Amino acid sequence: MNWLFALLLGFIPGLVWLLFFLREDEHPEPPKMIFAAFVCGGVAAFVSLLFESISSGVLEKLIITLPRIFESNISVFVGFAVIEEIVKFILIFILIRKSKYFDEPIDAMIYMMTGALGFATVENVVITYQNGLADATSLILVRFVGATLLHALASGIIGHYWARGIVFRMEAKFIVAGILMASVFHTMFNMLVTKFSDYLVYPLAFLLLIGFFVLYDFEELKKLAQNQTPVSSTPGDVINPV
Repeated sequence: MNWLFALLLGFIPGLVWLLFFLREDEHPEPPKMIFAAFVCGGVAAFVSLLFESISSGVLEKLIITLPRIFESNISVFVGFAVIEEIVKFILIFILIRKSKYFDEPIDAMIYMMTGALGFATVENVVITYQNGLADATSLILVRFVGATLLHALASGIIGHYWARGIVFRMEAKFIVAGILMASVFHTMFNMLVTKFSDYLVYPLAFLLLIGFFVLYDFEELKKLAQNQTPVSSTPGDVINPV
C-alpha cells in the first residue's frame, strides 16, 4: 500500500470524530487554532513513541498484575497510557494556555480532544500502511470505534478536569487528577482489548459508557461559560463557577 492511500484512509476516523465533537462548541474556535492543535497531537504521537521506546525495557521488568482479573503483567499498558496522556496534554497546554482563544471552559475539552484526534490520526496512518491494503478498511473501521475514540475521550477527561481546576483555582491538582483518571481509563480499555480480543463488544461498550459521561461534561462546561471571565488574560484569571 502506498503512503498516499494510507494517509487518506488514516485521516477519516479522526476527521469524522473531530467534526462530531466540534459541534459541542457553541462558540467555535478559529480554524487555524484547531489545525494547530491537531498538528500538535500528531507531533505528540512521535514524541510518545520516543519515550515509550526508551522506557519499554524498564517497564517490562516492573511487574504489575491484577489477580483474578488480569494475570499478565500490565506495567507496559500502564506506562504507555501515562506517557501518551502526559505528552498529549503538555503540547496542547503549551499551545493554548496563554492564547486569547482559550477564553471559556469548554475550550479546554475542545483543544484537548482535537489534539488527541491528531495523535490517533498519526497512529492510524502508520498502522494502515503497515498492515497493507487487504486489511485496511476493516482495520480503520475497528479503530474508528476503538482507539481513535479512546484517545479523544481520554483527552476530553483531562480537558474537563483542567477547566474545573481553573474554576476552583487549583489548576495543577485538577490536571494531575485528570491525567490519572484518563490514564486509568486508557489502561482499562487496552486491557479489555487484550483480554477480549475475540469479543470487542466489551471494550466498545466500555467506550460508549465513558462517551456518555464525556458528553455530560460538555454540557456542564457550557453552563460554566454562561458566567465566567476569560481564561487566558493573566495567570490569576479564573472561570467563575455558576
